[in-house]
Amino acid sequence: MSRIQQLFAEKKQQVLNVYCTAGYPELNSTVTVMKALQDAGANLIELGMPYSDPLADGPVIQASSSRALTNGMTLATLFTQLKDFRKTIRVPVILMGYMNPILQYGFEKFCADAAAVGVDGLILPDLPEFEFETEYGAIIRKYGLDFIFLVTPETSEERVRKLDELSSGFLYAVSSSATTGKEKDFSAVELYLQRLQSMQLRNPVLVGFGIKDKETFQSACKYANGAIIGTAYIKMLENATDIETATRQFLGEVLN
Repeated sequence: MSRIQQLFAEKKQQVLNVYCTAGYPELNSTVTVMKALQDAGANLIELGMPYSDPLADGPVIQASSSRALTNGMTLATLFTQLKDFRKTIRVPVILMGYMNPILQYGFEKFCADAAAVGVDGLILPDLPEFEFETEYGAIIRKYGLDFIFLVTPETSEERVRKLDELSSGFLYAVSSSATTGKEKDFSAVELYLQRLQSMQLRNPVLVGFGIKDKETFQSACKYANGAIIGTAYIKMLENATDIETATRQFLGEVLN
């Protein structure tokens, strides 16, 4: 059982995944932020690998990516920072990013290095299903990494089932076809999540995009196993003077 599968075996509801950008707010903040998230109650950490053209991300996460790149964050630097992170971080950690920098780094080398430091899974929104099946999926599995596909309200039932079959760990339900950080009408989102729930999918489902506080977290958790907070946390970090205290307060408001 992978760490992600173990998490969902033990906790079926209200799983909180929090997104943070590697190298943000400062180059060496990465593990400090991850530790603060774990200690404040995050069940899962989604670590964004900064990229200059992040398709699915809204302005807040894009700005955090730009700042991290300006700070000097690269994939090689990230793996150096993560070398000993398992000494303090127990929760599953997923790397989220885009194919271009990974291909420049070397796809197999990237998977090998991710597995070596103790990363659990990958979310690569611009890796197409066909390329995953024919080329990259076998490499990802070779290194024991989970791979998470994204589905949206517009994804057909047939395709949802296919992506569920190819995913391991969980399925990422994008709450609407927009970038991260947009305001959402959660009544429409609930209908979509009910539809996914009725399909009795193989993987647990986590909802992302638009989850920002206790109300949206609870609403997302009504018909899914949990939710993902990104933009709201990054926005909070931007002005935080003390990462640990600010993170504890932010997650406390979501979870309590």
